[in-house]
Amino acid sequence: MSTAPEFNAPQEEYRTTQERVYYQVRDAILRGKFLPGHAITIRGLAADLDCSPMPVREALRRLTSERALELSDTRRVTVPTMTPEKLAEICAARVALECQAAEQALPFVGPQELEQLRKLDQRVTAALADKDIEEYVTANLEFHFTLYRLGRPHIILSLIESLWLQTAPLQHLVFQRFGVQELPDRHQDLIEAIASGDAALVRTAVRQDIEEGLGSISAEELL
Repeated sequence: MSTAPEFNAPQEEYRTTQERVYYQVRDAILRGKFLPGHAITIRGLAADLDCSPMPVREALRRLTSERALELSDTRRVTVPTMTPEKLAEICAARVALECQAAEQALPFVGPQELEQLRKLDQRVTAALADKDIEEYVTANLEFHFTLYRLGRPHIILSLIESLWLQTAPLQHLVFQRFGVQELPDRHQDLIEAIASGDAALVRTAVRQDIEEGLGSISAEELL
């Protein structure tokens, strides 16, 4: 990319610069600010984030351990590219974990939480209609994680976040190439399933949403 990525301001006060930098870089990856194959330099990130190289180095180390970034034999940090086999494995893992997270959240969804999910889905729908990639990515992420966090997950949520970090750059690249207007939106089905309290329907809606979303990426679109 020819220009520096846009980093969101921290949503909360972090105890250390190291923690702030980690979450800002992580957020940028989730929101598609880095694309597959993009090289990341410690010096460049430090300048963008107005900090010393040390917290950037630690953030990249953590994100590499989470598979959001990869370290080449030449010690170069890049956003990983994707293979059909890896994408299929990530899709299967996301289905298993996110179905569990959504079902776990089900007992904690009351009228207020349901209304919040509906409003987030309205943002997703409007973004699709407007062909607004940035808003679609943001609203879709917030919809899913707002639901999953209701179930007070611990281990599951961190695993889901790691999987999203691995696919977000690829999905954003595909959106840039082909737009978002043809993307499937199973959120309404999921909201109706949640409202009915039917765990089986919730799992079905989550599975279809993930499989249709990642499944829409063809082998030719992988780098």
